[in-house]
Amino acid sequence: MSNDEFIITPREDKTVTMSIRIEKILQEQLDELARKSNRSRNEIINMALEYALKNVRFIDSTND
Repeated sequence: MSNDEFIITPREDKTVTMSIRIEKILQEQLDELARKSNRSRNEIINMALEYALKNVRFIDSTND
């Protein structure tokens, strides 16, 4: 019998659960893209949010 141990350590959870409301047409388009790309809806949403946040340009109209 081997003395090799099967060691499990706590997983660092880097995610949070959120609830959002979106238009039905967006959900349908999202589901279609997920199906075509063989990715989960969650994965597509995360990719889209990361892209949007990296490429957003905020225009503050209160500083005119």
